[in-house]
Amino acid sequence: MDMDAFFAAVEELRHPELRGKPVVIGGDGDPSKRGVVSTANYEARKYGIHSAMPLRTAYRLCPHVVFLPVHYREYARVSRIIKDILKERGSAMEDVGIDEAFLDISENPGSAEEIAREIKDSINRATGLTCSIGIAPNKLLAKLASDMRKPDGLTVIRPGEVGRVLDPLPVRKLWGVGPKSEGHLGKLGIRTVGEIRAAPLEFLVEHFGESYGRYLHRASRGIDESPLVTEWKRKSMSREETFERDILQWQGIARHLAALCREVAEDMREEGVKGCTVTVKVRFGNFKTQTRSLTLPEPVRGVEALRRAAFQCLGRFDLAGRPVRLLGVRVSRLEEA
Repeated sequence: MDMDAFFAAVEELRHPELRGKPVVIGGDGDPSKRGVVSTANYEARKYGIHSAMPLRTAYRLCPHVVFLPVHYREYARVSRIIKDILKERGSAMEDVGIDEAFLDISENPGSAEEIAREIKDSINRATGLTCSIGIAPNKLLAKLASDMRKPDGLTVIRPGEVGRVLDPLPVRKLWGVGPKSEGHLGKLGIRTVGEIRAAPLEFLVEHFGESYGRYLHRASRGIDESPLVTEWKRKSMSREETFERDILQWQGIARHLAALCREVAEDMREEGVKGCTVTVKVRFGNFKTQTRSLTLPEPVRGVEALRRAAFQCLGRFDLAGRPVRLLGVRVSRLEEA
């Protein structure tokens, strides 16, 4: 189950006057500042705007697009309603994001299509939003199917249809194929999933290594034996900030670091966790990124202890004459407080 342009759809519910207009959610909603697109609605995507694109680029592609800031707490509230509906329908659920989940319905009475339509109707009644659902024998194929008829889609891939459905797809549609892999495959003359399937295993292993080469060989055939992960423990909590203008003065860097520590400490308090390892990330004006970490003898979550550890990490960077573009704080090795 994958919600349709989730952040933008929630904003359109909050602001009905936005319907039919191109809408982009990202940063603080100001395209003149640094930031990236979190979600673009389908009207905005017609102009080539997509997630992770810089807001400034989105503005150049469509100057009349409506830019809005991210309201994550509201999206999380709606997400909880949706996930509660899913938990009522399946024997097991893997939560893979704020707007997406896998559901095992193999033990449920009734057909998969009937269950999917019930889910879609329940989500729409409870939230006013649409979702797209893919039904298939495994997670890989279900993920592909959920993306085939967006928005408000319902797609079934049956075992005997795998080759017919997968072969024409561009390689980027295959789960686990990113821009770099797509480029490498293109240089080898491979542009569709069917062309991956036609390539010998030895050829794929030679060019992509043992693990990823075997994955491509199996995935292009629709083979996926990965189970649903129903219990997941957060391994880290982090906050970071990209500055509108690079910061050169130490006092400014320190002020932002202290603010990030407060935010992480508040997140940890809300989640009821504490952690042992504190990491500070710095990205300089030339885009070079460095991290420094400190592992404490006892786990902490209070803002003062976190701030002391973060500033110890900051002191191990060479900041002299180097403008800072991004600053981040992460606490890992979490356990319940």
